[in-house]
Amino acid sequence: MKRVLPVLGLVIGILCTSGVAFADGTWLPDNFSTLGKEIDHLWQMIFWMVTIVFFLTEGALIYFVVRFRERPGQKAAYIRESNALEVVWSVIPALVLVFLALYQWNTWAEAKLRPPESADTVKVQILAQQFEWNVRYAGPDGAFATDDDLTMKNQLYIPEGKPILIQIRALDVIHSFFLPNFRVKQDAVPGTTVQVWFDANKTGKYEIACSEICGLGHYRMRALLHVYTNDEFESWLQEKYDAGATPADWGWDWEEGV
Repeated sequence: MKRVLPVLGLVIGILCTSGVAFADGTWLPDNFSTLGKEIDHLWQMIFWMVTIVFFLTEGALIYFVVRFRERPGQKAAYIRESNALEVVWSVIPALVLVFLALYQWNTWAEAKLRPPESADTVKVQILAQQFEWNVRYAGPDGAFATDDDLTMKNQLYIPEGKPILIQIRALDVIHSFFLPNFRVKQDAVPGTTVQVWFDANKTGKYEIACSEICGLGHYRMRALLHVYTNDEFESWLQEKYDAGATPADWGWDWEEGV
């Protein structure tokens, strides 16, 4: 036992040190969105709650294993169940879960239930399929599924500082639209259109990944998000419109998914 305790202490120390770095965001990808701050806060709070419970329960387990270990000449005692203890350790986790559900509700509603409606909102449609992301912008007429639409594969361009509203569908199986740097993760489901929104406060190129195993080629279902300044985005958009769009080449219908 004397040899076990130092090793156990070292392991706990390493876990605590790693946990601090992880919970403080050191191991998380940089966040470049407004909602990401609230999401990171919730994540860190839940992490510490789980960490504390983990060490309390594992500490109690180790204590009881050592305290009531088999010893020569000592007979095991039969201990009846405790209804009061059963109620306590059932009610406390339930209350914690209710608290978390209520505490995070506003963030959830902001991210999922309150899409931006401002005039400067950039709207994009994305159709996921094995193994690529099909992106569509409305043309100068402001309507989707018309002859002036702008379409492309595996490239998403957005302006900095404006809300981006994305409508997502899947053509074949369930995919998951994942932007690690913007704390966005939304499943794309066949036959269903789901909205997700975010904003970007830093220009650059960022990964778009599929975080749902969607087939043998899942590993290569990656795309790029390009965040431009507003002027750069408007210039890029106008350049694409001037070059002309060819939506008929895509061969799929948004409403039907085929």
